[in-house]
Amino acid sequence: MKVRFADAGRQLRPATLAQLEARLGQCLPGRLLAKPTAGPNRRERVYSLPRIFWGWLWQMLNHNAPCREAVRQVQALSLLHGGPAVDADTGGYCRARTRLLQRLLAALKPGDVVLGDRGFGNFVILALLARTGVDLLARVPTNSRRVDFRRGQRLGRWDRIVVWHKGPQQGRWLSPSEWAVPPEQVTVRIVRLQVRQPGFRTRELTLVTTLLDAPLYPAAELLAAYARRWRLELCFDDLKTSLGLATLKCLSPALAEKELLAGLIAHNLLRCVMAEAAQTQAVPLDRISFKGALDALRQFNHALCQARGRRQREKLWGDLLQTLSRDLVPEQPGRREPRAVKRRPKYPLLTHSRHQQRDRPRRSVRKTCSNTKRLI
Repeated sequence: MKVRFADAGRQLRPATLAQLEARLGQCLPGRLLAKPTAGPNRRERVYSLPRIFWGWLWQMLNHNAPCREAVRQVQALSLLHGGPAVDADTGGYCRARTRLLQRLLAALKPGDVVLGDRGFGNFVILALLARTGVDLLARVPTNSRRVDFRRGQRLGRWDRIVVWHKGPQQGRWLSPSEWAVPPEQVTVRIVRLQVRQPGFRTRELTLVTTLLDAPLYPAAELLAAYARRWRLELCFDDLKTSLGLATLKCLSPALAEKELLAGLIAHNLLRCVMAEAAQTQAVPLDRISFKGALDALRQFNHALCQARGRRQREKLWGDLLQTLSRDLVPEQPGRREPRAVKRRPKYPLLTHSRHQQRDRPRRSVRKTCSNTKRLI
């Protein structure tokens, strides 16, 4: 059986799922999917670590496709290259996904600036990021932190440098050892600004940041930087709608977390493709359609799998980037994004068990009942 697994690995290695790693793999460090010398992924299997990673990524790029489709691709590739028969059951693939890495990249490095909402503007995150040389610009959680502009060093009318102290209560999401890491106090800058941008519901913002130099970081530029955070809300919509992460399919909390991470990786890698198109074709990155890029990558990927040589694959990739540069969304500054669903659901939600749920009477049935009552 070990020989069969080894043969399958050698035969499927040049034809992994959809061959996405040929291009998107350049955005990841080489050591990320390297075969470990010890641990659960050291053996050569049909569902090896790289194949599981790219298979799950392919699922995310195909609207969170079911595991059955990924297994069927492995079966088809194994038959194409004369490999052994792969079990049609999805159990092996699903168990292999539990072996995937949880923390893939330590993305933050000294000099970075993190933009966050109210959930990030707390003492613990500020202190932990400051220890690593990472700055933070976030909104102050007014429900848990009272801001008094009469205290602190005055930098402007609504601009102060104050000292935040460590609270007496330990956060519920921290262990005692993690709670002991942050210092007892941290120096921050508090800025209150008025928002006069079309499409924004908020008219006043109170921001906290570790960027203390007021001449180098004026309050107006801090507001402009925080306003760009709205792009993240649109990215959340891309994750939920375009990638199909509105409803998670994994049942256990650990696998649900990995499913979210796989969706985030797919989102970031697709953004890398969009950035390459914007750079090579000299078009604004914000105007490249995410959904259009996702559809184009899926369809061009079928052609890339059938390309005969490297020159033909390079030409197809260049045509893909050119296609993305032509599929631009209209420039609509200040567009309002209401929190509402455009299309109404056809049926109500299933709020009871199936044997207790009752169907709503149709309009024709209600009319017939009303006419019958009138005749009676």
